Parts: sequence; structure tokens; C-alpha cells
Amino acid sequence: MNGTAEEARGAAREPLAVVPPRERGAIRIADRVVAKIAGQAAREALGTLPPDASRPHATVVVHRDTARVRVHLELGYPGAVGAHCRAVRRRVAERVNALVGMDVPEVAVHVERLHLIPAHGAAQGRTR
Repeated sequence: MNGTAEEARGAAREPLAVVPPRERGAIRIADRVVAKIAGQAAREALGTLPPDASRPHATVVVHRDTARVRVHLELGYPGAVGAHCRAVRRRVAERVNALVGMDVPEVAVHVERLHLIPAHGAAQGRTR
């Protein structure tokens, strides 16, 4: 056998240099996937919705490792609208960061409709 062929085979068996994980490739997570996670997180934060309310949904703009989220929801009235919005912002940012690894510097909450919730024990129909 030729000495150069043996050297070539030996060189091929040398361990490869360790490449840090960030330099091995790229992961692209679609905006709609992050939006789905954000919508589910908003539902978790709100708990029980009024019977005729539609489920929260989100739109997302992703740029590198950052997601800007806009959540659209309907709430019961009377209720603590500000407290619900804060809970949604916090939960969405936490879940997107935990599940996707993206920073969420902005969660804009749009309350599109308030649903009147009758008080417990309130009379139904007309009274005279």
C-alpha cells in the first residue's frame, strides 16, 4: 500500500472539532406556531370564559430570537379588565419563552368585546 493512502485514512479517523450548538445549524419556528402557543397561554391565563365569548387568538411577528405578540380576546363584564390583561401578558411571555426560547419584549392585549355576566341570583326576565 501507498503511504499517502494510509495517511489519508488516518486523517479521516481523527476526531472532528467540537462545534458549539449555536453554530451547528439554525432552527426556524414559524410565526403561526408561536401565535398558537400565545393563544393557548392566553386561554390558560383567563380560565373560564363567558359562555358566548370566542377563544383568545394571537398574531405574532418573529425576528431572530424575539417575538412581538398581539393577543385578541373577549372578557366578562363586570370584571377586573386590567388584572386579566396583566395576567395574559405575563402568562404569554412566560410560555413563549419556556416553550420556544424566544424573548417576548411586548405583548399587546386587545380587548375586542365585553360580555355582560348576570349577577348571581339576579332575576331573569322582567319584574314589576
